[in-house]
Amino acid sequence: MSQITLKHLRYFEALAHHQHFGRAADVCFISQPALSVQMKELERLLGAPLIERSARQIRLTRLGEEFAARAREVLRSVDELGDLARASRDDLSGPFRIGIIPTIAPYLLPAFVKRLAQHHPDLDPHPREAVTQRLIHDLLDGRLDAAIVALPVSEPSLTEVALFDEDFVLVRPLADADKPVPSSDMLREMRLLLLEEGHCFRDQAISYCNLSPSRPRDLMEASSLSTLVQMVGAGIGVTLIPDMAVGIETRSAAVSVSHLPAPQPSRTIGMVWRNTNPLAQHLTGIAQLFREVGTAAR
Repeated sequence: MSQITLKHLRYFEALAHHQHFGRAADVCFISQPALSVQMKELERLLGAPLIERSARQIRLTRLGEEFAARAREVLRSVDELGDLARASRDDLSGPFRIGIIPTIAPYLLPAFVKRLAQHHPDLDPHPREAVTQRLIHDLLDGRLDAAIVALPVSEPSLTEVALFDEDFVLVRPLADADKPVPSSDMLREMRLLLLEEGHCFRDQAISYCNLSPSRPRDLMEASSLSTLVQMVGAGIGVTLIPDMAVGIETRSAAVSVSHLPAPQPSRTIGMVWRNTNPLAQHLTGIAQLFREVGTAAR
């Protein structure tokens, strides 16, 4: 048992995460046969199978699931030892894994990465765009150092820092530009286009319009704000988008943009990280950089 190495744990954790030998091998920068050999060696050392193999997929055994959870804890602790050393330095260096939700990434991420390079030239940012649930999962598992999301996330083991508030705006076909701006009650009777399930912005739009849980399934959905705006331009319906997206998403669409009547729908953008992260003081400074970028863009 003492022969189990961190390399075994990292390879197995990647396999448990991706559930696929090819994808796990790619992220570990080894060949698929080499990964298979390492996993067989780990199972031999443990004296029990961790993986059920088939032609098209793999499944973790019950032991494999428990072992994966413990392996993540060990690897997270090891990574935090490295972060402890990084935190002792005056400036950050090395990889910085940050997640960001899709309704923010296209509009603020480029400026943020540029600002980050100016203030921390030795830092190597590794941004990842994904929906909130996936980012929080990866943050808790130690695959991310921090994430930019809409608050609150209400996870006790995470620190939340609010950065700025942002209004939602109504996007209608250009032909409706002179019509009165509808209230939230009126929006319920209109054909509202929404992001697909999994996006927190979708849930915020549903909440503002006070739609019933069953109603959104009957409405049109899209995977991006760009698609929503283009569908509005084609006369299919109306949608809500965050204010930061207006300049990019509406420039090539025949749409009109209106601010909604009070109380205006809005969201709070924030940065989150694990309470145990030794880089907390540095992350507070990085959060301030993102706040400056977000404020400048408004």
